[in-house]
Amino acid sequence: MLAYRLSAYTERSVLLIEAGPPDNSWLIHMPRGYLKTHHDSRLVWRFPVCADRGEWSGSFMGGKVLGGTSSINSMLYVRGQPQDYDDWATTGAPGWSWHDIAPCFTKIEDHDLGASETRGVGGPLHISCTRDGGPIREAVIQAGVSLGLPRRDDLNGIDQEGIGYFPTTIKNGRRVSAARAFLAPVRGRPNLSIATDATVTRILFERTRAIGVACTMKGKSREFRAKRDVILCAGALQSPKILQLSGIGPANHLRSLKLPVICDSPGVGANLRDHFGLRLQYRLLGAPGHNPRLRRVRLWMSAVRYLTSRTGVLSTAGAEIGAFVKAMPDASRPDAELLIGIPGTKQITSLGQLQCTVRSLRPESQGSVVIRSADPTASPAIHANFLSAQYDRQLTVQMIRYARRLLSQAPLQKYLGEETFPGSGCETPEEILNACRRFGSLGAHFAGTCRMGQDPMAVVDPMLRVRGVSGLRVVDCSIMPMLVSGNTNGPVMAIAWRAADLILAGSSLP
Repeated sequence: MLAYRLSAYTERSVLLIEAGPPDNSWLIHMPRGYLKTHHDSRLVWRFPVCADRGEWSGSFMGGKVLGGTSSINSMLYVRGQPQDYDDWATTGAPGWSWHDIAPCFTKIEDHDLGASETRGVGGPLHISCTRDGGPIREAVIQAGVSLGLPRRDDLNGIDQEGIGYFPTTIKNGRRVSAARAFLAPVRGRPNLSIATDATVTRILFERTRAIGVACTMKGKSREFRAKRDVILCAGALQSPKILQLSGIGPANHLRSLKLPVICDSPGVGANLRDHFGLRLQYRLLGAPGHNPRLRRVRLWMSAVRYLTSRTGVLSTAGAEIGAFVKAMPDASRPDAELLIGIPGTKQITSLGQLQCTVRSLRPESQGSVVIRSADPTASPAIHANFLSAQYDRQLTVQMIRYARRLLSQAPLQKYLGEETFPGSGCETPEEILNACRRFGSLGAHFAGTCRMGQDPMAVVDPMLRVRGVSGLRVVDCSIMPMLVSGNTNGPVMAIAWRAADLILAGSSLP
């Protein structure tokens, strides 16, 4: 997005540096191919999580390819709630309210449903919407309506509460990643250069001014110098890592690793957040879903159909139906997201399954990302701390129970069998929380580790400039003070559009 916006001005030259390869794999562009890309170490980062006994353990993942995680994600397009951005503005980030960010979304979008007060058309990012997904999916929506949820043709309205088909970044059966939407149309610009397979190891400084970056390319070290700004867009796991390796972070920790301190910034790597929950699975009665078409000979038949017509199961996103619900009794706005799909399972079986992933929207639990050594190839120490906040534990129990109520409604009785996971033996609050700690589902919407604000723990100011130094900005999900209420693919694009506005205007806020 930033390369697209900034290189539109011929007096500027832009170098985009990506650690991974170009986005040439056909599995990237085929929507259902994302299940395969997640197992390809050439296209994904994997970072182990530090966990004490009884905590969730596993690894965090991100895209390592041109387009970043937008090239390997499940392609769901959710803006979040207007209140999310208003909360940012009132807690130290003026210029980032819904009034400021909403125009960024509409300028980005080329929406299937047409223009409205909240939708855009003609933008570089195509948004598609399913109108009718067939009887089982329609029954899921009707089950939500039975619980009092409004049916939404567009889940990105001002009032987020409701149920309907997810908007997706898919066009004519192909993924629309950030690289496809913003980079592909402008790659011929003479003032835009792209370096792939180039891993940034640190930011170069003259005193406290950023002047470039050091990279590793094909096993060799190389440096690039910037006349204007260095803009760090490595995500909420790696932006704090690169800052710390460069001497920006908690001073005592950096000194303990024999790293020179450019700026003591204790908030770098703190405030890590993600949407966390649990994946429920149900047996389908008399309806196989997609699973048989994703196994053995039928998988090849599905592949032929996709290659010839860009249709069929391989052209679909990771989840088809979304619901934004008030799970807590006193909730004033939706606090949980349900992602419902058939199958949605990573392990394809011969049985038909319905899967419902339930996640908290605005978790209060906070983790951290801290480098272990001065070696840029070493993984950072990541502490997730899921469910450490009492509110998150209470919400988790309530949102799992809400999902079960929805899936037990009359419109679904002829389609759904028993809950196969976690099952009938998981009922009490303790049992539900233990299931989440053992088998919980990540959103992979990592955010907050270089948060925006004006207090001592804020890493960037409201213009996204790194505090305490000059010539350096961070533009990615790490700058979010609090998570948005939904998937982060769309919001980080809007953040980048807003950042480009600020950069081109000289960083003056209204």
